[in-house]
Amino acid sequence: MKIYFAPLEGVTGYIYRNAYDKFYGKRKIDKYFIPFISPNKTNGYTAREVRDMNPDNNRGIPVAVQIMTNRADYFIKTVEMLYEKGYDEVNLNLGCPSGTVVAKHRGAGFLAVPDMLEEFFEEVFESPLISSKTVKVSVKTRLGIDEAQEFERLLGIFNDYPLSELIIHPRVQKDYYKNSPNMEAFREAVNNSRNPVCYNGDIFTLKDYKNFCREFPNVERVMLGRGLIADPGLINVIYAFESGQPLQRQTQQEQQLLKQFHDTIYREYLAIMPGDKNVIHKMKELWFYQRQTFDNSEKAFKLIKKSQRMCDYEAAVSQLFSQAQLAVREHMSF
Repeated sequence: MKIYFAPLEGVTGYIYRNAYDKFYGKRKIDKYFIPFISPNKTNGYTAREVRDMNPDNNRGIPVAVQIMTNRADYFIKTVEMLYEKGYDEVNLNLGCPSGTVVAKHRGAGFLAVPDMLEEFFEEVFESPLISSKTVKVSVKTRLGIDEAQEFERLLGIFNDYPLSELIIHPRVQKDYYKNSPNMEAFREAVNNSRNPVCYNGDIFTLKDYKNFCREFPNVERVMLGRGLIADPGLINVIYAFESGQPLQRQTQQEQQLLKQFHDTIYREYLAIMPGDKNVIHKMKELWFYQRQTFDNSEKAFKLIKKSQRMCDYEAAVSQLFSQAQLAVREHMSF
């Protein structure tokens, strides 16, 4: 099974990716996806986007750059720019459910206009770098906007083009991350896709992973996101399971490793971001997911949430790791 790390804007930037690969993912994560860049008519990019797609910040780890746009010309120009930087794989974001994004027919909103999407693909796959397969194009998509039945038309469009893989998050846009993934719709996609299919959605524990493998033995790619962010060590037990050597988790050792992981990310943010508030905000985004893996942690997390200065944040984190206990969860929710 190939294991991919999903992009999550605000969390899985290059600092996080490099730290994760160092402490957990080396030789276990087959590919990291860089959170989307959004090209525009001026070819200008945010400071975050520039840092994230800088090849120097991605050396030694396998990455694909995600692009979010509904303009074929913008997409093609971005592919050309990325190719010059040394990237040979890009991913089209058709999954972001944010209302402001959807309103502009980008992300999952592009799924609402299939005729426009079809024209987009026709132009994109006529461009030299893509038509020659010099640069591979994959797609990360939802099932549609309102109903899973919308995916029949969308899959017909995807089937007309040689995607390197079709990554399916089997929810519709209006679900956001609520309700359960529509596994019957995913099964239909697996049975009818002409492109390799990758599953993405709600794999938070080893039990979730085993259940998926049992239900879909012919699917050879899965993408994990929130599950790995909440429980970074999950990749180790999945890797051990795949290797036929089940791993008994040692919570004390894992807690020490998680502290080193946290401290590395924290130091790297301090090096590039000015002011207490900015760094602490970034760390709080990460703790939103990771807090679920701790027991006896309410007091420390209240202090983390309230912290506005470095000294307060550092004291709260120290209290968390000294008093709370890492726990292995059979169920998580976000």
